[in-house]
Amino acid sequence: MGGSESLPKVSLTTDRVVLVTGGNTGIGYETAKWIAMRGARVIIACRSEERAKSAIERMQNEFKMEKSKGALGLCSSETLALEFMTLDLSSLRSVETFINNFKAKEPKLHVLLCNAGIGLHEQNYTEDGFEIMFQVNYLAHFLLVAKLLPLMLNSGEDCRLIFVSSEAHRTSSFDLDKAQGKHHTKENFKRLMYYGNSKLYQIMQMYCLNRRLQVANLTVNSLHPGLVNTEINRNFDDMKCLSCCFRLGGSLETNASKRPSGSTLWTV
Repeated sequence: MGGSESLPKVSLTTDRVVLVTGGNTGIGYETAKWIAMRGARVIIACRSEERAKSAIERMQNEFKMEKSKGALGLCSSETLALEFMTLDLSSLRSVETFINNFKAKEPKLHVLLCNAGIGLHEQNYTEDGFEIMFQVNYLAHFLLVAKLLPLMLNSGEDCRLIFVSSEAHRTSSFDLDKAQGKHHTKENFKRLMYYGNSKLYQIMQMYCLNRRLQVANLTVNSLHPGLVNTEINRNFDDMKCLSCCFRLGGSLETNASKRPSGSTLWTV
């Protein structure tokens, strides 16, 4: 026990298709990279093609560095099997377009990692009329899962559906009548609670799917990734005390450049 790095050393093949939302930065970046370095084909779904391609280039360079150091468990190929597809979770139309494009090109999906999210955003609403954390963290992923689940159920044995949730779900308050927070003003909007709500909904979805898929080929898990120094705090930089505590805690726990994806990788 202790603080040493712990990553599963499992060999995968490019026949195993893994979809990671928000795989261009933070925990998603490290997770996508290390799954690809184990040999799987990884599709990074995010908004910015420029940022995704830059992330993929960095991953390829870091793969070469790990190989030069003789790291264990790496795939034998010269380059990682990484791809980008456009997905904007703040637009349900974008999610539907992504789903149609994915199903048109991919006959199978073995791992869906619902990683992308925003934290403690100020009160704001999407083009679809939903509170932004509710939609990005939960609703858009719900739609993604609902439409891709049949594909996963026909993709062979040992498929995985993973929700990157948070201990912040303990700050939640479950009230469907107030789920969108429209009774609040920008000044009194409870950002931590509504972030916690979005993470609670992910956990509820995990339990719901597990009840309904008991005899299926699909394992459904939800996890708390720990305190990690990533870009998640960019939405609450104005909350100086919380932002400072989060950065300090993340620095003590682990930095994004030091493989924060361990707990996520163990579920894949």
